[in-house]
Amino acid sequence: MSFWKFILLSIFFLASPALTLVYAYEAENRLLIIASTTQVADFARVITGDRCEVRCVLAPGADPHTYEPTPDDIALVMKADLCLQNGLGLEGKNWMSNLAKGAGKKVIVCTDGIEPLATAAEGQQIADPHAWFSPANAAAYVNNITREILTLDPSGKDYYLARSSFYLDQLRLLDSWIKEQVNLILPDKRVLVTGHDAFNYFCREYRFNPANNYMSLAPVGWSTGSEVGAGMTPQRRKQVVDGLKKAGARAVFVETSINPKLIREIAAQAGIVVGGELYSDSMGDAGTDAQSYIGMMQANVLTIVEALR
Repeated sequence: MSFWKFILLSIFFLASPALTLVYAYEAENRLLIIASTTQVADFARVITGDRCEVRCVLAPGADPHTYEPTPDDIALVMKADLCLQNGLGLEGKNWMSNLAKGAGKKVIVCTDGIEPLATAAEGQQIADPHAWFSPANAAAYVNNITREILTLDPSGKDYYLARSSFYLDQLRLLDSWIKEQVNLILPDKRVLVTGHDAFNYFCREYRFNPANNYMSLAPVGWSTGSEVGAGMTPQRRKQVVDGLKKAGARAVFVETSINPKLIREIAAQAGIVVGGELYSDSMGDAGTDAQSYIGMMQANVLTIVEALR
C-alpha cells in the first residue's frame, strides 16, 4: 500500500457522503462525550460523527501522567452523557475516573481487553498504558467505544457501525503502510531511542530495538508522578550516555508532550543527533498533520524513517 494510495483512501472516507453518513443534528440534541486524552477523543469523534459532541479534557501537547484537573474540568464532566479514559494508569492518580465518579458519570476504560506490556517504573514492573501505538490495539479502543455508544444511542446503530467499520479498515491499512516504511530501515539500524517509555508497543509491533527485547529505549525514564528526568544523577547520566553509544543509536528523538531539554543534553554528550520530534502522549494541534490518530502515526513514522534509514 503506497503512501499516496493511503492518503487518497483517507480523503475518500472524509469526503464521501455515502460513507460518512453526515447528519445535521441540532447541537442541543447531541450527546456529550468527554474523553481524557486526544487519542481517545479522536477515536470517539470518528465513530460518532455529527450525532455526538466529543470534548477532550487534555489539550494537544499536555502530559496525562502529570495532569491536574481544574474546576472547569469538573464542570465539563458534570454535563457529560459518557466519559472515556485510556486506563492502565495513563491518567496519573486516576484523575479521569475520579472526575467521573465525583460527577456520578459512567466512565469507560478504552484499553479493556488489551494484553498490556510490562515496563519498569521506579523499581517495579507496571502495565504500560501507551497501547494505542499498535494499530491493532487502536482497533480495540474503537470496538470498546463503539460497543458503549450503541448502548447509549441505539437509534444510531447503522450510522455508528458504518463509521466504525470503515475506520477499522483504515487502521489495517495504516498497519500495512507502517510495515512498508519500516522495511526501508535496515534491521540493525532499527534502534529507537525516545525521551520516555511511550513506544514499547510500537517497538514490539515493528521490531525496533532487538537488543532490548523489542522494547523502548528511553534514557530519561518514566513520567508518572514527577517531571521526566527527576533524579538524573551524574552517574546515571554517564550510564545513559554509555548505553546509547553501545546500542549504536543513529539518532534520539524528543517528544511533543515532554520537556526536551534533558534528552537534547544527553544526545549532545553522546555525540548523537536529535532525529526529530515525535508525538507520544498527545496528538498535534488543530491544523497540523498530527491532529488525528492516523495523522500522528504517519508523522511519527516518516520522522523515524527519515532519521534512521
